[in-house]
Formats: sequence, structure tokens, C-alpha cells
Amino acid sequence: MDGTRRVTAGALFPDPKIALEEAANWAYPIRGYGSYDEMIAANATLPEEEKLDYILIVTPNHVHFDPAMKALKAGIPVFCEKPLCLNLKEANALVREVRKRNIPFGVAHTYLGHWTSRLSRYIVRSGLIGEVRWVDSYYLQGWLATKLEATGQQQAAWRVDPKRAGLSGCGGDIGTHALMQLRYVTGLEVTHVSAHLETFVEGRPLDDHFTIYCRLNNGGKALVRASQICIGHKNDLGIVIAGTKGTLEWRQEEPEKVVVYLNGQPDRVYWRGAVAPGDGFLPKDMPADLLAEVTIPSGHPEGFHDAFARLHRCFEADVRAWKEGKPFQCDGSKYANVEDGWMGIAFIETCVKSSKNKGAWTALPKKV
Repeated sequence: MDGTRRVTAGALFPDPKIALEEAANWAYPIRGYGSYDEMIAANATLPEEEKLDYILIVTPNHVHFDPAMKALKAGIPVFCEKPLCLNLKEANALVREVRKRNIPFGVAHTYLGHWTSRLSRYIVRSGLIGEVRWVDSYYLQGWLATKLEATGQQQAAWRVDPKRAGLSGCGGDIGTHALMQLRYVTGLEVTHVSAHLETFVEGRPLDDHFTIYCRLNNGGKALVRASQICIGHKNDLGIVIAGTKGTLEWRQEEPEKVVVYLNGQPDRVYWRGAVAPGDGFLPKDMPADLLAEVTIPSGHPEGFHDAFARLHRCFEADVRAWKEGKPFQCDGSKYANVEDGWMGIAFIETCVKSSKNKGAWTALPKKV
């Protein structure tokens, strides 16, 4: 979408024969490999101008850690699907490797790429709605309301398989998005959880409904909830943040707007591309990089692909800086980083522990 990067190589299927066929069928010529091991090994022998700038890991959860670690050890930046990996042991190892090599690493929490997510972050962190008291961060779906995995549907089958998905189904798949939206927008951390992981579809080995009451590090409270059995909901990710001065609401199915409610004042709706600094609420000195991030005129709606493109654009900038030996950010302000990925795994493991203990309040582990 930006014309500054393209796919150049791929290991596109577990079966090497099919992987090479898929590469040959790509829309334009790319180098095909029978496995990611082959691709990473071959990269070391390529001329500098043909080496991979970064790799994307878009596999099921159980095939995140190994290619990520091997790429890092080969000196290749990584942009990995969420959740980061299967467990905290793997997450700890990835964090340590990234820190050791000081190399860009991103986690694909797509919804952080919406411009309105960034506007929400600015509004809340600037203190314009006051101190955060309460957050309701949720992600509701209905596609697994029946036993879809029994029909052979591949996307359903691996998500409900503990060997491929990890400790939590619904929580790991979409609950981590709700957690990340809370952390990204508010800047707050979850310190303790009282968790209830439930399975409504009989015979399903992992949760399809995920309800977590949280304590925040500023003394506030939050609800992180997710469901895949709510018929009628598609990708209904949203957040409500209640502060001492006002409330902010955002929904990714209506990603062009942010709604702010201030005590005793008219409701305010801010639209992407039509934000006016100095309107009596938003300061005149809003960050220039935030205002510059709008890419198409207001009224031409941005969506999921635009959000993803924004994440990659920001990650690309860090990779280019890193390759040139210049400082780079990778601080979680433009896309989720490896520490954010670690927090997602720590959250899931703690929620599973709490749920098994009948929702007992349980502290999250300290950061690695």
C-alpha cells in the first residue's frame, strides 16, 4: 500500500512440495523454500542487497517460537503474529534474544494500527479524561458458536487444539487483542486477575468464552472479556475508558471515530482526517507525527488493511534505521513489541491459573 516493501521469499506450507508450488503460484516472482529453516539458512549466502530485511511469521501459534528464534539468531528482524508463542518459557527466551541483539521485533496486534487507536491513546494519556478509574475492553465473535472444527474447517481446527493454540483458545486468539488495546491506549498494566475461562460448545478442549476482572497498576479496575460464541458479532473489538473527568469509547467495527463524553458538556465525536487541534478540547500542540499519519482524506474510510499497513510502515522505518546503524524506537508506541508479546503470554498463563482456582485473585509475574 505504501510501495516501499514487497514479499521477496516465502516458506508457504508445511509440506515442502506444496510450499514450492505455492511460491511458484505467487502473483509475482519470489524465491520459494521448502521450509523456513531453508529460507533462513539461504539468507546468509545471498548478496547484501538480496538479503531479507525482515520476516513475517503468520503461522498457527505453535510455529511462532522456533522460526522467530532462528531468525533472530541469524540477525533477521521479525514481525510475528500474536500471541507471541505458546508459553512463558518461550516468551522469556525471545525477550532475552531481542535485547541481546538490539534488533527490531514486532507483534501483529493489528488494531493498534488504526489512526483512531493512536488518537485515543493521545487523549487518554494527555489526561483529558482524567485519571482512569475503569476500563471495559472486549472482543466478541460468534463464528465458533457451533462445533465448526468438526467440519474440517482449518481455521477453527487449530484454534481449539491445545497442541497448536496453547493454553487458551478464545483468550489467546482474541482476548490478547482486548488486553493489548487496554494497555496501548491507557498506558496502564494489569497487576492481578480474577479469571473465568469457559467452554460452551460441548467437547471443545479449550475455552470459547473468556471473562477476566483485573486490577490495574494505578488502582483502577478493568474487565477484559472475549467470546467466540456470541452469534451476530463478527470482529467486535472495542474499549470504554472511564476517567474522573470523562469517558472515551472506540470500536474497531466503526474505526473512523472516537467518542468522548465530558461531564456537563456536549458529547464529542472525532473523525479520522477531520480532527481540529485547538478546538477547545484538543490542544493546539498535538504531536506532529500523530497528525501526519492520516493517509487518505476523511470520508474515505480506512479499515483493517490500512491499520496493518500502518504497523508495517512503522516497523519498516525501524528496520531501515537498524540496518543503517541509526537509533530506532521499537518501544511499543507505534506497534506492539516483544515485551508486549511477553505480557500477552504472562496474562494468559495467569488467567488459566486463576480460572483453575475458581477465579481466585492471582498476581501476574514480574517482567523478565
